[in-house]
Amino acid sequence: MRSLSLPLALTARLSPVVVLAAAGWALSSGPLAAPQAAEHQPAEEKPETQSASAPSTSTVSQAYAAAPAPCESVTEKTLKSLVPGAKAAGKEIPSTDSKLRRTCSWNALKGYDYRWLDVSFEVMKSDEAAQKSYTARTEEKSGGGPVPGLGDSGYSVVNLTTEDKQETREGMVVTRASNVLVVVTYNGSDFESKKAPGTDTINKGAIKAAKEAVAALEDGGGRG
Repeated sequence: MRSLSLPLALTARLSPVVVLAAAGWALSSGPLAAPQAAEHQPAEEKPETQSASAPSTSTVSQAYAAAPAPCESVTEKTLKSLVPGAKAAGKEIPSTDSKLRRTCSWNALKGYDYRWLDVSFEVMKSDEAAQKSYTARTEEKSGGGPVPGLGDSGYSVVNLTTEDKQETREGMVVTRASNVLVVVTYNGSDFESKKAPGTDTINKGAIKAAKEAVAALEDGGGRG
């Protein structure tokens, strides 16, 4: 049987993970770091074309005026599956403008298994602005692939990192739905085996959370 208390060495190893969880907002809201070991094929680029003579509607076309409540964007059933032991209410990260950007985080250590889920909504001025940001982010987080049927554009990438012989696998899904970017980050580690969950497990988990977040947005959250 496992001891209910973690060994001293394991407790020490948990410190960077806690820091990682606290840094969720910076990861999902700031410029995406270049991946260390991408585990998906690159997404196919689709350059935008626009007639020079056509009038721009970017200042008047805005499907969503505000970000929805991120902590209500994923079902309790999915949270129990992806982040066992986490509180369903989650924790919303403070934002300088909660109307335009909101993020919720869930994380928990159950036994020796650690999981972290981050869901972020970012409202842009127009579909065009959101698409430009989406393109920039997916290019920075290269090595992934498209997710068909997810919003107007969907992209996922999974990376594996190893520090002090401890593996962590992280999946990220970036979605554009009209003038909103939905960014989901999901990662996990096993501190007993020092192995990370499989690529398929992390990727499917991130995509499942992203689909529910996009559905919550489209069901009326933040619609102008």
